[in-house]
Amino acid sequence: MAALAALALTVPTTGTAVSAEPEGGAPAVPIPQDPGSTSVKPYLGAPRRAHPFRDVRFAPRHPFMAVNGRSNLHDDAYQSDAGRTPGPLGHSPEITSTLFAQECASVTFDSEGRLLTVCVGLATVDLRLLDPRTLDVLAEHPLPPRPASSASSPFTAFGGGGYFYLDQRDRVVVPTSDGHIQVIAETGTADAPTLTLRRDYDVSADVGSSVILSALPDWDGRIWFVTGSGVVGTVDRHTGRSRSRQLPHGEGIGNSMAVDETGGVFVVSDRALYRFDAIGSGAPAATWRRTYDAGTRQKPGQSQTGSGTTPTIVRRQGHRFVAITDNADPRMHVLVFRAGRRGPGARPVCRIPVFPRGRGATDNSLVAVGRALIVENNYGYTGPEQSPPSGNPQRNTPTTVPGVTRIDVDYAHGGCRRVWTNRLVRVPTSVSKVSAATGLLYVYEHPAADEVRYTSGEPATGPEDPWYLTAIDARTGRRAWSALTGVGLGYNNNYAPITFGPDGTAYVGVLGGLLAMRDTPRT
Repeated sequence: MAALAALALTVPTTGTAVSAEPEGGAPAVPIPQDPGSTSVKPYLGAPRRAHPFRDVRFAPRHPFMAVNGRSNLHDDAYQSDAGRTPGPLGHSPEITSTLFAQECASVTFDSEGRLLTVCVGLATVDLRLLDPRTLDVLAEHPLPPRPASSASSPFTAFGGGGYFYLDQRDRVVVPTSDGHIQVIAETGTADAPTLTLRRDYDVSADVGSSVILSALPDWDGRIWFVTGSGVVGTVDRHTGRSRSRQLPHGEGIGNSMAVDETGGVFVVSDRALYRFDAIGSGAPAATWRRTYDAGTRQKPGQSQTGSGTTPTIVRRQGHRFVAITDNADPRMHVLVFRAGRRGPGARPVCRIPVFPRGRGATDNSLVAVGRALIVENNYGYTGPEQSPPSGNPQRNTPTTVPGVTRIDVDYAHGGCRRVWTNRLVRVPTSVSKVSAATGLLYVYEHPAADEVRYTSGEPATGPEDPWYLTAIDARTGRRAWSALTGVGLGYNNNYAPITFGPDGTAYVGVLGGLLAMRDTPRT
């Protein structure tokens, strides 16, 4: 899925009680570690030199969004999850974290490099402006609370603020739980910034009882939105007039959209992939619809049946393509279609199976860099409340089937091939990212209990629950290094992405709040 966490748990603290909801200007309070966390190996592998990707074309800058890498959780309008911003190289990484009773999953950066993030909790939703180094709260703005309907699926309800974007004027454009799309600007002074509502588009008549999942602009500045119930709509940003249509056959939507400069807006439902374009009045019209094998079950690791991916646009040799995964059994596939207005054609450009039979599923978007598409296996994740594995009732270890695969696509002639598969790394839910500046793929890893190495050399008997930021060589698929971010429920990312800051810091939203990892400067 294109995913981000829908919920943060209230994380138990140790020692002195602290407030989990700091006021504007309050210093960050670190996320607590589980007892016994010092027994877990803090670092695996070794730092590596940057090995950049050369001559790779990326998505063009969207005229109504912040610069690529800073505008939304998938980095750009193509939703490529890849860019030029460097990530850490593994040099004595240091961790900073901030504790909230919410998960700050989706992170963007204003023109001064400060973080703008929407933090989502059991009931509350807040927009925060954070210092990029200390994670101190500089300003915050409450958003409408989560609806009671989210309580039935708290860890997989992604609407109401998680998917937002930063526009070209450093304004947050965020869909809310009550059927509105708000535009919030930074105001105040450099020393005392504030967040102020500038525009409120009421589309509740279009949305009905559903919740807006995502909002994105097309290349004309028109705001598009989708809901879980299958509504696709547009808003004229000048007049506020909205128009919408309902997908046929009772189709639902579980992910965000991708947009390109030809006017295409790509949406995947639980049955089909669509290209939409705005007709003369600005209303959304389905240019084409292509069904895929949606499967017959919601696999463990998915938030719904059907594809778990936000569509990813790729531009090669002057043509545009759109990539998703299906939900077929016994094996899921990576699928690539032509994205033009004429339609995807009779056959996909690429259709290739990935991951073990009966044990493959993904709920996160594909990573696209050059001719490569990278897909991760999320099969087996059922949420932070997942039962411990049999044989070890003490251990809180949501174990998933390992697997990360790189596919290279022949966009000129059709066809694709597997370049590598890493069968060791377990990635429960992260929106993984590639940094072309370092040549590394970054994933958020949660090893199985019997795979964790401990400082004592012996497996621990307590409830160790370690989480690592892991760097994989994007050319070979080999692990470069893994750095421990923390131990315990508070460090579970539950569908949140990895996001690179302008200085190369990696940020990850977790159930405890937000963490940052950066290299220690070498002397």
